[in-house]
Amino acid sequence: MRDDLRYWVGFNRVSGIGPVRLRALQEHFGGIDRAWHASPEQLRATGLDARSIEALVQVRQRLDLDAELARVEAAGLTLLTLDTPDYPRLLREIDGPPPLLYVHGELTEADEMAVAVVGTRHPTHYGREATLRLVAGLAEQGITIVSGLAYGIDTMAHTAALAAGGRTIAVQGCGPDVVYPPSNTKLAADIARRGALLSEHPLGTRPEGRHFPARNRIVSGLSIAVLVVEAGQTSGALITARMAGEQGRDVFAVPGNIFNPTAAG
Repeated sequence: MRDDLRYWVGFNRVSGIGPVRLRALQEHFGGIDRAWHASPEQLRATGLDARSIEALVQVRQRLDLDAELARVEAAGLTLLTLDTPDYPRLLREIDGPPPLLYVHGELTEADEMAVAVVGTRHPTHYGREATLRLVAGLAEQGITIVSGLAYGIDTMAHTAALAAGGRTIAVQGCGPDVVYPPSNTKLAADIARRGALLSEHPLGTRPEGRHFPARNRIVSGLSIAVLVVEAGQTSGALITARMAGEQGRDVFAVPGNIFNPTAAG
């Protein structure tokens, strides 16, 4: 592994230093290693707030960077950083791309032609059938299917892509060593063998509600278009659709029954 990967992993453990702040620190200090070792006084001079400085100091004191890298290697993960050529091109173009991606499986050049398929966790029979047919058709044309490994439409999209012999990418709202929901453990293993699982979160990160809207920006960011199958008025799929629009991606929707709440979105 590259020598500087340890610092990317380290900063990924620091609360309050996200993509924008990390890039600013790199530019100010001329490298991520120098930013990691900067003194509190030097960090204050960049405009970093006291809480974030304290968080960084605490992580530096308690975290063994070499041991953390060893854990990543033992988990069979690949690390992609924003400054490397193998980082997904489309994702690099969005606002606030994740500085570090944990990859279980493999990303290929074919994945640049990807469509996200998202929707409700409680699809109707019509929604399930639409997902299976549309995903099978896309996968057979060599389109990679991206989704979020959630119950419902997400699960069906991944499953249908694999059944059609295609590639699929699952973006996780938890650590790369955690499968959520647990019932998708076998599916996650299949995806890792024939596609990739991606996470921007450190090892051991539990699934929390605040992680999923951020996860959705990656789902849309990896894709040239987003297809919404069924979604209620408060569905997370609509967050993905909104982010896709903000990122300049095409957004498509399967026509729904106007009387069905799952099609309200």
